[in-house]
Amino acid sequence: MKTKCLIVDDEPLARDLVRSHIEKLENFQIVAECGDAMKALQELRNSTVDLMFMDIQMPQITGIEFLKTLKNPPKVIITTAYRQYALEGFELDVVDFLLKPITFERFLKAVNKYYEINSDDYTNGSPVMNNNNHSEEPFIYVKENKKVLKIQLDEILYLEGLSEYVKIHTESKKIVTKNSMTNMADKLPDSEFMRIHKSYIVSMSKIQAFTTSSVEIPGKKLPIGRSYKNSVIEALQVQG
Repeated sequence: MKTKCLIVDDEPLARDLVRSHIEKLENFQIVAECGDAMKALQELRNSTVDLMFMDIQMPQITGIEFLKTLKNPPKVIITTAYRQYALEGFELDVVDFLLKPITFERFLKAVNKYYEINSDDYTNGSPVMNNNNHSEEPFIYVKENKKVLKIQLDEILYLEGLSEYVKIHTESKKIVTKNSMTNMADKLPDSEFMRIHKSYIVSMSKIQAFTTSSVEIPGKKLPIGRSYKNSVIEALQVQG
């Protein structure tokens, strides 16, 4: 289930930045963008909104004043250039307070807080980057415990499914994240990673040898699942 977001800011460039950050997250969907609180109110009446990214200094009525008028507001992350509003914002139980210009790393921290607050509503508690087949970025972000970790794709050896979790084996460490193998497979580029078993996804560049029943990577032999056998062997033979 996607988190439905509303962006409220009178500055077009500020809206553009927040939009670009949101679009990097696979589980988020923007329902609308508004330049003032009155338009935001209309959107809240007409649409389902889970999370609102809201500026404070806006025409007609400030974001803080607007938030005080709402009886059942969605979760709110405040975006502003003015630090002095932070205390008042937190008194209104906002998720987080972001100072402009907002870096993606800081944005992810705010998203993590939102996920922690709403963790019972999500089977996937990790804001995985939507940067696989549609992006040229050579990395992904995954959540481990309360941190979001940046993992370079060329460091990944293989991924191992563990019920509701996935263990990512890299050349230097192992990361365990709450996620599904299907979701992780969707996030990784098909040209570089291949699912060989219901419990394993392997980096094709790390494969040193293979048979009809297994592949070998540095320090590990991984089984090829029966239902994956034909496609895996065909792909490896083409690659070779």
